[in-house]
Amino acid sequence: MRRHFTLLVSLFLLLPLSAFAGQKEDDRANDASRVLSEILRIPEDSIPSKLLSEAQAIAVIPDVVKAGFVIGGRRGKGLIAVRGTDGTWSNPSFMILTGGSIGFQAGVQSADVILVFRNGRGVDSIVNGKFTLGGDASVAAGPVGRSAQASTDEQLKAEIYSYSRARGLFAGISLDGAVMQIDKKANAAVYGREATSRMILEGRAAKPSDAVVSFRDKLEESTAKAADAVKAAK
Repeated sequence: MRRHFTLLVSLFLLLPLSAFAGQKEDDRANDASRVLSEILRIPEDSIPSKLLSEAQAIAVIPDVVKAGFVIGGRRGKGLIAVRGTDGTWSNPSFMILTGGSIGFQAGVQSADVILVFRNGRGVDSIVNGKFTLGGDASVAAGPVGRSAQASTDEQLKAEIYSYSRARGLFAGISLDGAVMQIDKKANAAVYGREATSRMILEGRAAKPSDAVVSFRDKLEESTAKAADAVKAAK
């Protein structure tokens, strides 16, 4: 009887740990969904529809902050998802962005960052380890708004386009030298310890929480609207 009681107490003590496992990651996913929604709400000051509709991967990193007074010291945690061969988006992997010369405005301590990948080469590099923007793949400040639509085909030659938003101002920024890497700890909290980033992006990991799925659904919705806008403009 005493052994059964001890077992029940042990299970009870473990319940809060299970219930709250991944809460920080859920908050991060919710923040990323919010950033994506807010940035894409105004097409005139957003990512061009053609660029968004053709994206092969998208990373959203809310609240990239200045890391002290170190030159180029920046750090942020976000999510990245890839588009499959069928056109749908994968569940996101958690990732970390560090370093880089993110051009913060005077007095600005943090900014939301979005990266739009034109092909899968950069994503493969991230999955296999660290990935340096501007080194392992070309990166450039992305064009903004409908006025940039016409130049998308001819002038956009980089593999990745980067954007930031701070104090309500959305603009393309340079991220040369920034390093992206998989956040294995966060992935383990959401998908389980056995899940690798490749398994997650290929749909072979356990189903994540509703907050993480909502981020994927927001990507689906946003890119579908962008594709419709491109068709309507023809």
